[in-house]
Amino acid sequence: MTLTPTPTTTRGHDAGQPDFRDRVNTVEASAYRARHHALNMGEVQGQGYVGQALGSADMFAAVYTDQLRYRPEDPHWNGRDRFLLSTGHYAIGHYAALAEAGIIPVDELDTYGSDESRLPMSGMASYTPGMEISGGSLGHGLGVAVGMALGLRFQQSPSRVFNFLSDGELDEGSTWEAAMGAHHHQLGNLTALVDMNALQADGATKTVLGIEPAADKWASFGWHTQRVNGNDAAALLSALDTIAREAGPTGRPSVILCDTKVGKGVPLLEEREKAHFMRIEEHEWQICRDQLTEGHTKGSQA
Repeated sequence: MTLTPTPTTTRGHDAGQPDFRDRVNTVEASAYRARHHALNMGEVQGQGYVGQALGSADMFAAVYTDQLRYRPEDPHWNGRDRFLLSTGHYAIGHYAALAEAGIIPVDELDTYGSDESRLPMSGMASYTPGMEISGGSLGHGLGVAVGMALGLRFQQSPSRVFNFLSDGELDEGSTWEAAMGAHHHQLGNLTALVDMNALQADGATKTVLGIEPAADKWASFGWHTQRVNGNDAAALLSALDTIAREAGPTGRPSVILCDTKVGKGVPLLEEREKAHFMRIEEHEWQICRDQLTEGHTKGSQA
């Protein structure tokens, strides 16, 4: 199934602010299509980081449909906001968002992970339009984001920097060094979004290296901190609106800790034990798509 994004002539806050319920509906619809994109890409390989893509789809959709200033036809437009994917293995979810944004063609998603594709399994800035940094080893993205936000301020640019992290990256000392630097430089143009899905490659985050109380830690580092249900479009938009009202060249950096569910929207995958890197059987892909559609339809009718 190929789902095409709804055509639009506006991008992010350049469009002004429509009714809040309309904004929520737009995010939910985009996230639904993005989940289908992720399943379609995953089927190309028969496996992958599908669970993370499903779980974080609402986060990507909220930022790309509602917050970012960008030009689909010119991914390197100097006036764009920057979205940095620190978690390179989430590229499958990011590609779905880029397709929804019109930055890459939806049909190109079929090449995911293939030879000569612009869509490798781990995000690479040198290959993919709209991919600002290359991912791989975790814990580097926030440091790059701090430097980028500081550089934009020196250039007197109004552009903002969004950095997508995972809760596993909170185990990395480099993340906290960058967090300290962001507060020191008062980077009010920097927002971090952390996918708190409670899972890492080696098991549950709390058993690998406990990170709680995560919100208290970020606040103690001087960040404006919010924690929300990352699978609730309204909660995400409210948190992002709070940040947007205060965002500027200087001020406190902001973080939104987003509690999400791996495999969100597909019950078959939500309860799968080994969910960090999933192998999905050939006959299960259509079941996943059917469950996703059924759940979305019920939600729309509720």
